[in-house]
Amino acid sequence: MFSDGPGLSMAMWVNQSSTDDFILLGIFSHSPTDHLLFSVVMLVFTAALCGNVLLILLIYSDSRLHTPMYFFLSQLSLMDLMLVCTNVPKMAANFLSGRKSISFVGCSIQIGLFVCLVGSEGLLLGLMAYDRYVAISHPLHYPVLMNQKVCLQIVGSSWAFGIVDGLVQMAVVMTFPYCSLREVDHFFCEMLSLLKLACVDTSLFEKVVFVCCVFMLLFPFSIIIASYTRILGTVLSMHSAKSRKKALATCSSHLTAVSFFYGAAMFIYLRPRRYRTPSQDKMVSIFYTVLTPMLNPLIYSLRNQDVIGAMQKGLDRCRVGSQH
Repeated sequence: MFSDGPGLSMAMWVNQSSTDDFILLGIFSHSPTDHLLFSVVMLVFTAALCGNVLLILLIYSDSRLHTPMYFFLSQLSLMDLMLVCTNVPKMAANFLSGRKSISFVGCSIQIGLFVCLVGSEGLLLGLMAYDRYVAISHPLHYPVLMNQKVCLQIVGSSWAFGIVDGLVQMAVVMTFPYCSLREVDHFFCEMLSLLKLACVDTSLFEKVVFVCCVFMLLFPFSIIIASYTRILGTVLSMHSAKSRKKALATCSSHLTAVSFFYGAAMFIYLRPRRYRTPSQDKMVSIFYTVLTPMLNPLIYSLRNQDVIGAMQKGLDRCRVGSQH
């Protein structure tokens, strides 16, 4: 199933990259309804871009947001920003131009970036739950337990985990020989959709990918469950209703983001293959590759007084500058 050596793998890769492009069947036709849906997706995409860029700039420019939680949040926004830019622009260009092709190299880049970003974001969301646990259960030791070195290790491990996973899966998937009919039933080069076009048996690799997906989703999810179980115990032991409300408020935004991301990802990758349909996969993929990156900045800004304060401060500074 795999190539006989690195030299042959490289030769196959170069040979395939110079042959026919893949065809992305997409998610929209050119009916009036689909034109409307495409416009909605592009509005959501624009909102995701603006929201995440704004949040990154606010966290970078306001010293009150230079804390571990907001550092993690800035990295989450960077991942979301890269995620929406990985697939949506190509999908939009194909829809508007009427061309549905994507080059072999472009397809491999999409696979690598997508796997990398989804893996990195999943692990970071899990480790952010640990940050909330330390902040609520051990507030006096928080500056020590979540010092700069620990924060950099958490972010660095999230990125490293995703990058390694993305490179490995991209390298393996793109060494398979693909048949002449290269129609990918998706709006981007989604790995499982691409494997259906391989001219060889990929069942072993698909089983390995499934095990990897289980680990990538359930390992961070177990950190989240463990952290919030401890947090709940701490909150229930608090005597002040005000303290309980404040503690729960700091967790609600993260829990909302986790629910959106893990709910969609588990639906896509942990279902048995016989229950998977291309139409369902494409709709859910739109949800967590476009809609969730738009919702995350809203979740963390509209429900967070610190971010709202930083935004107000930035607007006041712009008004003062315009008056002069």
